[in-house]
Amino acid sequence: MKSEKIQKIYKTIMLILLTAVITFIITSATMYHTLGDGKIKYIATDSIGRTFQTFRKFVEENYLGEVNEDAMLESAIKGYIAGLNDEYSEYITKEEMEDYMQEAIGKYVGIGVYIANDAATNQIIVLMPMKGSPAEEAGIKAGDIITKIDGKAYTGEQLSEASSALKQKEGTKVQIEILREEQVLTIEVERREVKINHVEAEILENKIGYIQIATFDEGTYDEFKQKWEELEKTETINSLIIDLRNNGGGIVDEALDIADMMVEKDKTLLITASKDKKEEITKAKKDKNITVPIVILVNENTASASEILAAAVKENRDDVTIIGTTTYGKGIIQTIFSLTDGSGIKLTTNEYYTPKHNIIHKIGITPDIEVELPDGENFYSIEQENDTQLQKAIEIVKQ
Repeated sequence: MKSEKIQKIYKTIMLILLTAVITFIITSATMYHTLGDGKIKYIATDSIGRTFQTFRKFVEENYLGEVNEDAMLESAIKGYIAGLNDEYSEYITKEEMEDYMQEAIGKYVGIGVYIANDAATNQIIVLMPMKGSPAEEAGIKAGDIITKIDGKAYTGEQLSEASSALKQKEGTKVQIEILREEQVLTIEVERREVKINHVEAEILENKIGYIQIATFDEGTYDEFKQKWEELEKTETINSLIIDLRNNGGGIVDEALDIADMMVEKDKTLLITASKDKKEEITKAKKDKNITVPIVILVNENTASASEILAAAVKENRDDVTIIGTTTYGKGIIQTIFSLTDGSGIKLTTNEYYTPKHNIIHKIGITPDIEVELPDGENFYSIEQENDTQLQKAIEIVKQ
């Protein structure tokens, strides 16, 4: 695992890679057969490059409008990567890469809201507005359904497009149509720079430390370490609850650095396997400095780097309890390769296993104590006294 912050997820590769992927669109020649109506009926070709060259030539000769070569090239690459049928692999345009970079360091221009695809209804649901964000100030709430952005309708399957539409230029305004229960609302929100707070912490009853991690972007480890040190300075902490519910993951190294604070030096934190099945083992590098009993809260939206952290701590200590519901089960790792034109390719490059070599992918982590939230309650808006998972965690650490 690479230690440099940005380089650990963004690997620069030379133009030759881009050329290898896309030059088939602008080179080579081939034969094609047409009938009298001018439509391609079949193509005789012996390479992908020749196939694309055939279509390029046919479009140039027959298309009535203007041909935007850049737009077609971009669409072709997107389609090529989409053909992998891997929901996590994608081609990222230059503009999208800029968004990725900004979000990776926990800062971007937008309205400041966590959204997701509600697969059951194919709608875009607001998980929660970020604290102090334009969305929160405008009155957007957890559970709201976003139906339209600037008059254009979006479905849950268009989550990425909707997210881009909510960002745009700082200082501009966006109109969002929201379905809240049976009420349709139109809310105008001004976009501005939003700073993402990855970690929140507080002291609960009986000197119980509570740390919630929202995502594993760059700097999450530093925030976690700072919050833990602040808790210790305020009070002698007897136990710690780490809340990973609805944390969909992020930068693996950030999760591993946090795990390193809680696991003995030289203990295995993670096992990864690349395409050639060669395994790489990541071990704790430091002496642990969090020695109190730990409860980790998880749910069905706890995924990827969150599952890595939960497994690394749980499988290396006897005083760790996992509470909640079975996690998402994303046991594969993506690498973002930055291309020389500013765009990028995100590819699934590794599978990972827990320290005890358990498989996570499409299985998840089963909690030691399974607890559901009360019917109708939302994780983001539930009050602590009604949070059955948190209350169970408090009960366990009191023991």
